[in-house]
Amino acid sequence: MTARLNGVQPYALALFRIVIGLLFACHGAVALFGVLGGADGNGGTAATGAWPNWYAAVIELVGGTLVLLGLGTRIAAFVSSGAMAYAYFKVHQPEALWPIQNNGEGAAMYCWAMFLLIFTGSGAFGLDRLLTRRTSGPGRPAADQAPVAV
Repeated sequence: MTARLNGVQPYALALFRIVIGLLFACHGAVALFGVLGGADGNGGTAATGAWPNWYAAVIELVGGTLVLLGLGTRIAAFVSSGAMAYAYFKVHQPEALWPIQNNGEGAAMYCWAMFLLIFTGSGAFGLDRLLTRRTSGPGRPAADQAPVAV
């Protein structure tokens, strides 16, 4: 059973990456473009250059799109995880200790999901893997992504 699950691990990781990236990018699009109800539920957007809302929305849109595509996944996830850690500790945590009390569940979940992607990479179907295969010449083997196992 474990061998079978390890065999499909890159695909499960890719599905995780795609869903997290899409949801994260949508979160940024809401604040930047007012789509899907907008930042205030009435199509509102974050004011351009407003700290920290506008910058967080840019990181969410760009980072989420890169993670979704699997392009520069580890770097995009690192920046995105840091942005969500900042959001949690500077915006949500001063309101109350627990995420359920301070409405910081989203920031905490995105922070840890992106943190996981820093270490696992893009998995299958990521542009990272495609570019790695193209850039490795005949004398250099392509980087092999083995399943994460303990």
